[in-house]
This record gives sequence, C-alpha cells and structure tokens, in this order.
Amino acid sequence: METAYRVETVRAAEAALLARLPDGTLMARAAAGLAAACAGLLRPGLSGARVVLLVGSGDNGGDALYAGARLARRGAAVTAVLLDEERAHPGGLAALRAAGGRAADTAGAEALIARARLVVDGITGIGGRGGLRPAAAGLARAAAAHRVPVVAVDLPSGVDADTGEVRGEAVRADVTVTFGTRKPGLLIDPARAYAGEVRLVDIGLGPRLPASPDLAALGDADAAALLPRPAAESDKYRRGVLGVAAGSARYPGAAVLTVGGALRGGAGAVRYAGPAGDAVIARYPETLVSAGPPGRAGRVQAWALGPGLGDGPDAARAAADVLAADVPVLVDADGLRLLDPERVRARSAPTVLTPHAGEAAALLGTTRERVEAARLASVRELAGRYGAVTLLKGSTTLIAAPADSEGGPGPVMVNTTGTPWLATAGSGDVLSGLIGALLAAGLAPLDAAAVGAHLHGLAGRAAPMPPMASTVTEALPEVWARLSPPR
Repeated sequence: METAYRVETVRAAEAALLARLPDGTLMARAAAGLAAACAGLLRPGLSGARVVLLVGSGDNGGDALYAGARLARRGAAVTAVLLDEERAHPGGLAALRAAGGRAADTAGAEALIARARLVVDGITGIGGRGGLRPAAAGLARAAAAHRVPVVAVDLPSGVDADTGEVRGEAVRADVTVTFGTRKPGLLIDPARAYAGEVRLVDIGLGPRLPASPDLAALGDADAAALLPRPAAESDKYRRGVLGVAAGSARYPGAAVLTVGGALRGGAGAVRYAGPAGDAVIARYPETLVSAGPPGRAGRVQAWALGPGLGDGPDAARAAADVLAADVPVLVDADGLRLLDPERVRARSAPTVLTPHAGEAAALLGTTRERVEAARLASVRELAGRYGAVTLLKGSTTLIAAPADSEGGPGPVMVNTTGTPWLATAGSGDVLSGLIGALLAAGLAPLDAAAVGAHLHGLAGRAAPMPPMASTVTEALPEVWARLSPPR
C-alpha cells in the first residue's frame, strides 16, 4: 500500500529521528538519493554534463546543494542559481564550491538553463504555500521553455504538499525525488500532474510515522486481500444480492451497465427494479427483474441507486424507497440530485456517494472549477456534510470517510489505477454496480469504494482500446482473475 503523510506529521517524525542521529545525517541521506536519481538521468555522459540547481532558502535548497556537490565530484559541471545568497544553506553552498561547483545569481540564469542537460528544483520545500514568487516563476518558465528535464527536490516548488492544490505558478518536474514518505500532494491532482515520476528515498522515517496515514492507495495485493471469495457452503444469497434502482425509458442503457458492473463485480444475484427491465433481461438473463417499486423487489444486502434514473416523480419515489431500506446504499448520478443531507445522515445503514466534479459542485453549492482545484477539501466536505463515504471521481479519484466518533477527520484513500480513457459515457454506471456488489458481499463502505475504484481502473487499462463502458465491464473478469486466481 502506498501511504502519504502531511507536512506536520513528517516534521514530527524528522524531529524524533534527528534527536537520535548526528547533525546532518538526514540531509546527507536525502542528498545521496537525490544525486543518484540525477546521475541516472545523466547517463551515460555524466562527466562534463551541465547541471543547474535552482536554490531557495532552507533545507530544500541544502538538499539540492549537497546533491550538486556529489555530482560535481563525479565530473558534472554544476552551477547553483541562488535566489537569495544570504539565505542559501551555508554548509551546502560550501560543499558545492569545495567540489568544484559554482554559484550565480538570477541575472544570467536563463542562459545557464538553456545550456543545461538537467535542472534541479530546490526552490521551496514541503512547507511552501501558494505559487512561486516572480523571480522563481521566471526560472520555472525558462526550464519549461527550453525543455530541459527537471528533477524536483521532495515536491515541485509552488504546489501544496498537504492538499495537492496549485494556487499560482509552479515548477513542472519530470521526476520528483521525495524523502521519507510520499506527501498527499504528490498523489492528488492538480499537483500530481506537476510531479512527473515520483521516486521515494528511504531516510529512516518509517518507524516514526503513525500507523494511520493521512492518505493511502491500495496496491494490487491490498485489493486482492479484500476481494470476496465464496466458500464451500456459499449460495447466491450468501455471496450478496444487490438491488439496482437505475435506468428509465429514456436511459435504459444505464440500468444495463449498472447491472453488468454488479454481475461482473461478484454479486451472487442482482435484483433490478425499474422501467428498463426488458433491456436488462435481454443483456443479462441472470438478473431478477421487477417493474418496481424497489421495496417490493425482494431481499437484498445493498442497493445501487441513481444511474439514468431521471428526475420525475417515479424517480423520487424510487429514491425514497431505497433510502428507507436498512441496508447499505450507493447513490450516483441522478440519485444524487434527490438527496437531502439530513435524511442521509439519519439513515441507520451506511451510504456511499459517487459524484463526479460537476455533481459534487452542485451538492456543495460551488463551481466545478473549485472542486477540481481543491479535490481533497471537497471530498472531505461532502463526506462530513452527508455523513457518508464519498468517492469523488475525476483525474484523481479520492474516497473519504466521514469524521470518526471523536470528531477527527476520517481516512482518505486515493485510487492510482485509472486512465483518462475511462472518461467515457456509462463508465460511472459500471463503477456503481461494481461497488454496490462489493457492499452486498459485506465489504465495509470505504473498502468497497476503494477496491471498486481499483478494479475499475485496472479494467479500463485492460479493455481493448479505445475502451467503452461495456468493454470495461467485460474486462473485469480478467482483472479479477489476475488479482485473485482461483484456488
């Protein structure tokens, strides 16, 4: 599992480790890892290779300077562009000069960058807030204009380490070398798009980090461990029955795709209640179909509500029926427009919401642009407002649980398996059925949403190119078998 920790947590772990180590040990470890990454990018011609360090104040600049000293000792021509010489790390600057590197101010920096084979971004560290200041922004633009590869130290300067927000100009890195642990901003867009390839350097923080990370991402092994598997005594009911209230005369395909996601998601049975029964049974004869209302469909362990439901009185009645059930309910698409926060919070069973950015904006009374710029804050706000596990779809899919019993922030997961090709009609309907099936199988809401997103992303990659919702559905068995081969 990939984990990430906020700056405050990282600082505390560093302080605890520094108290047990000689001065400079952590910076030496960071600089060694950074220099190794840079040397790898400069191969095979490290000797004489021009390297420009963009150096701000503090330890981030110190990491860059000490790494530059290591590269200079191996023959690279290293120049540090100092944004403020008086505030540059003195030990790092002395080490660079002793190794044969040199320092310069920003006056001729663009010419240096234009001739460089590599630029190292050591402008601001993980404590930076807001976009780059004008002088630093000019250096970032120069590196981009001359298409020089950029290695960021810990994270790209100008992005927010804790939230992934970018509130101004920022460095766009090809590689980010981060130390001790990932920071949330490296996994959340828009900052993630600025980080390039992220490489983690172990500096010994692991034992001093809390067991519960601020952000986590499932790996394949984690998802496989959570996948439901039938036992010898299982029957279709014990495996989990999902009710689906979706589709309409206008959008029967939404019902078909939701049911397909559920069946391919391991449901023992699917009960469909709604007006698209003919289309559903024609595609999936395994489905138990009724015309509705949902409350008369029969016993289920969970419901998936909303895709293609429409907004008429029948849709409102179906939503009320489903939300009154004492089983977990997933709400997506049209169902989200029919929600009342107090009613959802009053439910006795868990609720999972799966909005995209536009739907999240409507629920929060804000703009889509604001949701996309502040994904972490938005998903947490939705989870808190509705008291529901919330999966915010998009270029970064985030899943947040509501606050714990003591009022502390609930855990947040990020999905790392997606592909932009999943931005296709009906893809979210498949995800709704898939997560609903996992809820019906008994997975906890946060786990069901995280595993569903993981499988959905893998299926998007495995489907024939370019994928469409139905081919994503058909790719799920291959993905499932790869993660959890039959015994």
